[in-house]
Amino acid sequence: MSVHQEPEVPSAAASVDTPVLEARWLGSVPYRRGLEIQEDLVGRRRDGDVPDQLLLLEHPHVITMGSSADPAHVLAGPELRRSLGIEMLETGRGGDVTYHGPGQLVGYPILDLRPDRKDIHRYLRDLEDVLIRVIDAFGVAGTRVPGRTGVWTGRGKIAAIGVRVSSRWITSHGFALNVNTEMEYYRTIIPCGIAEEGVTSLAEATGAPVRMEEVVALTRETFGDVFRRNVADRSGLP
Repeated sequence: MSVHQEPEVPSAAASVDTPVLEARWLGSVPYRRGLEIQEDLVGRRRDGDVPDQLLLLEHPHVITMGSSADPAHVLAGPELRRSLGIEMLETGRGGDVTYHGPGQLVGYPILDLRPDRKDIHRYLRDLEDVLIRVIDAFGVAGTRVPGRTGVWTGRGKIAAIGVRVSSRWITSHGFALNVNTEMEYYRTIIPCGIAEEGVTSLAEATGAPVRMEEVVALTRETFGDVFRRNVADRSGLP
């Protein structure tokens, strides 16, 4: 399972549920900066200073190592990574080795799952549902694979999911959907440690480039439907 959860600790008071989710398109954000933004928002969401957030963005080329990552699944050595402009970083999410880069839509939901969604399996399945619905709108059929997390198509895996859930049930990290991703960069890793299956993108599956703006708008809308939130489109950071 691609998830990391901290031990639950007693809370003096549960946060008040809100149906509002603020969705924010941030453009291209370095991965380290993305971690800092998430850490800040997790604390602010825990304290009730902001409503639920959905950060939508792209990252420059980076290989990330989850909590169960096997270093052998990184196929590119330091020199090749430097020549390709790829960073490699450890991260607090669950899962194995993942690639992020331009043309890939990354989503970081900062949600309070209390009181009625304190179920990590349900949360993962709901994220998959969002992505399956999004690619279906482009005529691409997405499926789940029993025992694995993410979304697959007939051409290979199209979306990866790796999340973290705090002891107060605040989520961070999230999903990565290949839209117009340069697929050759995946040759530098064994994606999520699965060597026998390929990866694909929405552009490959549809046979033409896909407008990122359209995917972002559809993801916002679909996320609100699946998680039953009233989505407010916001710019910048709160």
